[in-house]
Amino acid sequence: MGAYIARRVANYVVLLFIAVSLSYFLAATQLHPRMLYQLVNPPLDPGAIEANLRGRNLSDQVPLLERYGVWLRDVVLHWNWGEAPKGGAVVDEVGRRIGVSIRLITLGSLLGTLIGVLLGAWTATRQYKPSDRASTAGSLFILSIPAFVIASALQVLGTKINNATGSRFFEFVGETGDVGSYPGAALVDRAQHLLLPTIALTLINLAFFSRIQRNLMLDALGSDFVRTARSKGLRRSRAVMKHALRTSLIPTGTYFAFSIATLFTGATFMEIMFSFHGMGEYGVSTITGQDVNGTVAVVAFSGACVLVGAVLSDIAVAILDPRVRLS
Repeated sequence: MGAYIARRVANYVVLLFIAVSLSYFLAATQLHPRMLYQLVNPPLDPGAIEANLRGRNLSDQVPLLERYGVWLRDVVLHWNWGEAPKGGAVVDEVGRRIGVSIRLITLGSLLGTLIGVLLGAWTATRQYKPSDRASTAGSLFILSIPAFVIASALQVLGTKINNATGSRFFEFVGETGDVGSYPGAALVDRAQHLLLPTIALTLINLAFFSRIQRNLMLDALGSDFVRTARSKGLRRSRAVMKHALRTSLIPTGTYFAFSIATLFTGATFMEIMFSFHGMGEYGVSTITGQDVNGTVAVVAFSGACVLVGAVLSDIAVAILDPRVRLS
């Protein structure tokens, strides 16, 4: 298992290096940090602008390959991902925002995936019954609604409940608010701010994974190996759990690994709607702010998340599928 994982990681690292390098070339040629200074009124001294950009390795007057060499050396030797056009270390900003994204997506993603898989597997065993049709209708309804609409609807609903009860049970602006003086007030306050985005992410993931798991489970239930197990006298519940469910979880594990990896930068709407300053919001702001180094750092983080997801997917498949050879 160790050698197998090491080979896979080595392959993914090479792909990640190529992807990040290409993203640097793209960002350095398409983003224009100089514009941020040229639009200032009153105008700034061109010499001062050039000196500032050169000091941050962002000057378009310097050859692209030379800038790339400086950037790569700083990353490899010093783990320095550069600075924003107007100051501020990128690595510090990314480090702070990763924690925000983790707090935002973890619980909702795990709950939504777990409930969705269980619901999909259960409804597959009750195909075309009222419970299956209700689950299908509800999941398709949620999937047809954009994420920002779900977030807005939950905010409206939370506001109505707060007004009706005369309380501030639902909080949906930022990570924290007015913290009380009672024991555990900070934890309660953070939980209140996380409640609505967690519900939103749970609903979205539940709908998505329930559809996937239901279809995969139906395919597994109709497979020859399940019919053979039943014909040999194995109880239906035992055949479903031991054979059908385990087989159908193999592709679901792949979906789960990659979806969790990409959620860090994919939950942009949730971060913006609920004022969580995480990686998704940072990715948008770096592009609109002509931040070459920040954009590349977001791409690198996204690629690293996909790398982790790919490795987890390989491990999950190796564990669930005995046909996979690890040698």
